[in-house]
Amino acid sequence: MFNSFIDDFKNAWNRPNNAVMQLIFINVIIFLVMAVLWVLTSITGFGDFGQKILIQLFYIPASFGEFIYRPWTIITYAFAHNLEDIFHILFNMLFLYWFGKLILEYLGSDRVISIYINGAIAGAVLYLLAYNFIPFYIERTPGWGMIGASAAVDAIVVAAATLLPNYTFHLLLLGPVRIKYIAAFVVVMSFIQSTGGNAGGNIAHLGGAFMGWLYIVQLQKGTDLGRWVFAVRSFFIGLFKPKPKIKVTYKKSDTTSSSSSKSTSTSGSKADKASQDEIDRILDKISEKGYSSLSKEEKQKLFDASKK
Repeated sequence: MFNSFIDDFKNAWNRPNNAVMQLIFINVIIFLVMAVLWVLTSITGFGDFGQKILIQLFYIPASFGEFIYRPWTIITYAFAHNLEDIFHILFNMLFLYWFGKLILEYLGSDRVISIYINGAIAGAVLYLLAYNFIPFYIERTPGWGMIGASAAVDAIVVAAATLLPNYTFHLLLLGPVRIKYIAAFVVVMSFIQSTGGNAGGNIAHLGGAFMGWLYIVQLQKGTDLGRWVFAVRSFFIGLFKPKPKIKVTYKKSDTTSSSSSKSTSTSGSKADKASQDEIDRILDKISEKGYSSLSKEEKQKLFDASKK
């Protein structure tokens, strides 16, 4: 049964153009690991130790002085959730699924990830600035810090609404609603609640929302703010990707004619290989960024290859 579960997970994870589900998987898995750690350390009398681990790994502190000792939390906080509030992760993952699918369809898998990461960082930066430079928030500095994917998810929501403002969702009880109004509601509510009990979280929401808007606006002008995310991701993937072994062989030809024949054959073989490599590259591009990302030449090559 366990092996079957692992196989199902691998199949779901490895599907092409699958960034939305991968982000959801990561969030859910981290939530479950946190829950197991919390329960085990609590019932064995090491609850304080378990709490310390969770804080060190995931909670981004409000103070710059503490943050410089836990810089990784500028990312990790956006992949973890409050264990005492199941609706926290539930609604974040639902919004990520609904709006992330739109980004995925029109901009591809890589940009879903880059908007999520950039939104998380923007939310964290605004959170840190507020609690270190605005007296109102300095006086109300939270103890543990902040946790949750809301800033990153709000970046996805606002990015989708900026890209496709008139796209319509059919909501229960409300009927058809354009997503620009859903995004506007999310932003307004975060602003109104930015002085309430979850002030820090709502400040981060606003930072993430701003980044979602800025990302799409800049992308439409030809500037991709997610290039650095692509580069970092490719670097780490390359570290774990096995490199193919190169085998070199030598064969002496018997006659000039046979040599010429083999040369022609080899040339044809190389041309076929180059052609196949080009098609593979185009298919990889489709799986990562969608069919619309192809140039006219690439689409023609794919069409020609399909007729062979």
